[in-house]
Amino acid sequence: MLALLLAVSCFAQDEQTPKKPKKAKKEKIYNEKGEIIKQGWNFGPLPVVGYDADLGFQYGLCCDIFNFGDGLRYPRYNYKFNVEASRYTKGSGVFRFYSDLPYVVKDTKLFFDLTYFYANKYEFFGFNGYQSSTYDPVVEQAHLINPDTLDKKIKSGYHFIDRNQLRFVGSMQRPLFGEPNLNWSAGLGYFYTTARPIDTVKMHNYVDQPATLYENYVNAGIIKKEEAKGGHTGQLRIGMVYDSRDQNSDPTRGIYAEGTLVGAFNIDSDTDYAIKDRTKYNLSFTFLWRHYIPLYKEKLTLSYRLGAQNRIVGETPWYMINNLNTMFFQKMYTEGLGGSVTMRGVNRNGVLGEGFAFANVELRWRIVNFKLINQNWTVGLNPFFDAGIVTQQYREKEMIKAQEEYEATLPEGQKAEKIYYSGDKEGVHMSAGCGFKLIMNRNLIVSVDVGRALDNRDGQKFKTFVGFNYIF
Repeated sequence: MLALLLAVSCFAQDEQTPKKPKKAKKEKIYNEKGEIIKQGWNFGPLPVVGYDADLGFQYGLCCDIFNFGDGLRYPRYNYKFNVEASRYTKGSGVFRFYSDLPYVVKDTKLFFDLTYFYANKYEFFGFNGYQSSTYDPVVEQAHLINPDTLDKKIKSGYHFIDRNQLRFVGSMQRPLFGEPNLNWSAGLGYFYTTARPIDTVKMHNYVDQPATLYENYVNAGIIKKEEAKGGHTGQLRIGMVYDSRDQNSDPTRGIYAEGTLVGAFNIDSDTDYAIKDRTKYNLSFTFLWRHYIPLYKEKLTLSYRLGAQNRIVGETPWYMINNLNTMFFQKMYTEGLGGSVTMRGVNRNGVLGEGFAFANVELRWRIVNFKLINQNWTVGLNPFFDAGIVTQQYREKEMIKAQEEYEATLPEGQKAEKIYYSGDKEGVHMSAGCGFKLIMNRNLIVSVDVGRALDNRDGQKFKTFVGFNYIF
């Protein structure tokens, strides 16, 4: 609604107002780098045509709306809006509106995000990384019947659930002690998550699918039945931000550091809230460090990100442990570890724990700059290395207990499949690959990343991700 009002106020003309004579075409203004200095409004309506190895092909519509004002801050914008409605062929989609308003209120950065995600094939690989079993009864049965299938992909719904989520996040930051790079920040968050087993009727390929890993976890008590279907989560956020980057979307130098304390509470109003075991609150801390080091002017930049998130007190509901509690979003999805925003090539949601740490390293090479249709363009490559690990286990005792109880029911001598707990020690999950970037006006970034996990337990093929923006 706000974007619509701004557009109307800028472009609508009162019919009673006499038309002004046409002005001469505005002369282009260039900066010292030879870039066209963008002024006023800049619209980027685009068809959404993308691909995510975990989600499928993406199609839809989106629009980036920038306002550069008088251009004195270019390539920084005065404010930005984004609207998107898109769907993936593997059964998920998104409706999103967000705004980034760094200069609308004096000395105050505002950020709002309202998004609805739906997915009838949402990955769930259990808890605690390598401690979770890679066992899949559909695949194991296919291999027993026909050993020739060992090197072939078997369609299985064992590691999927049906999950929807409504997300709202509002954040602000202001300078601390008059220092422009050092800021305090605060925000609110609301998440409504629903979860259930996949619909085997809709997913016709899984008609003979046995109980999924999610159902096994619920039946064994690893996921508590009163929280199995999801719930409402509210968040209060407060933190500190240090930002010395030369610009937001495509920085070539500087540091961005964020420390955020998040108090989350269950706001369900149903009778289940009174159950003694129900998760009512938790307090967690998230730390992010991004560093952009120029190696050769603005052509070559070494960029890295370090991140960690740990629960301090309370317990996080199972459906929220994959949420990365950042104050301001760089990408649409804020979930990990694994997938397109944390470890490209590692199974999405493949590394879930109460606490986790991760790192990303990229060498960003801006190969060529050119001008086309009155816009500044850059083509770049970014080879990358990603890594992550669970640092705080989630319901490990429940996983071990469920595995022991299952093994106790088996006849003597029968092989015990690792259904609930693998017995493996958690370690570092790693992936590597390369990305391609097409950048317009240093802000609108079309991104293609191709990566592969370095351990087959995390994924056994190259994965491609097509979308927008760098991951950090």
